[in-house]
Amino acid sequence: MKHFKQSIYNLIVDTSSNLPPDVRRALSRAMNVEIPATRSALALQTIAINVDMAANGAVPICQDTGMPTFEIRVPIGANEMRMKKEIEEAVEQATKDGKLRPNAVDSLTGKNSGNNLGEGAPVVHFEQWEKNRVEVRLLLKGGGCENKNIQYSLPTELPNLGRADRNLEGVRKCIMHAVYQAQGQGCSVGALGVAIGGDRTSGYSFAKHQLFRSLDDVNPHPELAALEQRIMEDANKLGIGTMGFGGAQTLIGCKIGALHRLPASFFVSVAYNCWAFRRQGVELDANTGTIIRWLYKDEAPVSRMTEDESLPLTGREVRLTTPLSEEQIRSLNVGDVVLLSGLVHTGRDALHHHLLSHDSPVDLSGGVIYHCGPVALKQGQAWMINAAGPTTSIREEPYQADIIRKFRVRAVIGKGGMGAKTLAALKECGAVYLNAIGGAAQYYTKCIEKVEGVDFLDFGIPEAMWHLRVKDFPAVVTMDAQGKSLHADVEKASATKLAEFAELAS
Repeated sequence: MKHFKQSIYNLIVDTSSNLPPDVRRALSRAMNVEIPATRSALALQTIAINVDMAANGAVPICQDTGMPTFEIRVPIGANEMRMKKEIEEAVEQATKDGKLRPNAVDSLTGKNSGNNLGEGAPVVHFEQWEKNRVEVRLLLKGGGCENKNIQYSLPTELPNLGRADRNLEGVRKCIMHAVYQAQGQGCSVGALGVAIGGDRTSGYSFAKHQLFRSLDDVNPHPELAALEQRIMEDANKLGIGTMGFGGAQTLIGCKIGALHRLPASFFVSVAYNCWAFRRQGVELDANTGTIIRWLYKDEAPVSRMTEDESLPLTGREVRLTTPLSEEQIRSLNVGDVVLLSGLVHTGRDALHHHLLSHDSPVDLSGGVIYHCGPVALKQGQAWMINAAGPTTSIREEPYQADIIRKFRVRAVIGKGGMGAKTLAALKECGAVYLNAIGGAAQYYTKCIEKVEGVDFLDFGIPEAMWHLRVKDFPAVVTMDAQGKSLHADVEKASATKLAEFAELAS
């Protein structure tokens, strides 16, 4: 199959940059339902603009391109070893070209391979079938939503929902709890793949396999179809909303499958996927490897999500330029929309851990730390950013308060909010948490005027400390210096709503 590698490369690029029509339709429905001029409506508008920008430029929708997961069906006698080798070569080329972010990290040394190849990376599963063609499906599921996967062993007691037994009613409670626990950290509006049964390993694998289903399909099992519909209705009543800002839409899909299980075990495994639902597939000619057809694309051309190319401003936005003063920060309140300009410094897990016991290579006093791991490409001696949206901030909760106090940081940008320890430091030091729109990597990339420099490249491109000059970078104040947290408020309100679904209505 002399065209196999090129076809795989084309599949990777399209999956990374172009949301399939069923996902676009689901997002459009969410936009139409959300109340205009709310924080969630603003977030959905940003998402729509970002989707169009990524498709137009064939660049990553989100900077976290996840762990590439390939599900492949091949004719009997196909050379799977050769195919896997060419898949790896296509992944390496796509990483070099900035279509994928280098995400493969050695768990023992912490070293990033730089090409998305390593032990278990990428994930490639083969299955033989009797058809004389090759089917390849690809899922790019980011780490932020991967961290919100959850597995339950029934029977169990669930907060706000009570006992979940070994039946579909118990499964329903588990799925509702899975939506609640994700809040905005998994980049809602989200989609769920759910597996009932199996063992711990097969359950998670089968849950992720449900994400290869179209959001528009109907489950062939009537009882599961009814449960999927019920979850969609009830989850969107929790009030979590896009990015956890509160709102009418929290979920755009729920797909459930069932496996046989051991008598002693009853697992419910939930694979949470963010709104950047990057899933695509192709059928290939078994002799040449050329693409015969795309699996998830409708016959009609992909329609734009929005005609707008920039966010509509209300005039109430607060414009700030770094370095920031304590007085400026203490004047901000939860709900304010900020347009930030000046220098920001990216920092993720490796940097935060490092800064606890080392000095910063740059002065962070009055500065901004951006929880971001960009896709960065070097052109000559200069760096360019190909995608740069926020990562999930809660991972930095063990470090963030100490970093704020030590370096007098005035603002932290991320997604999904942070906890009580960070909130206390914001109040004490006069700092603020700014929630950017998760997954909107292209929208935020256009706000970057220049890469001023980079430190700690030995940490790997995602974990390095990038110094970025930005202009009119939009974000919402969700944790302020007065001790208020939108995330805590939404979590508390949604817990109350969740308790209303403790028993299935007759």
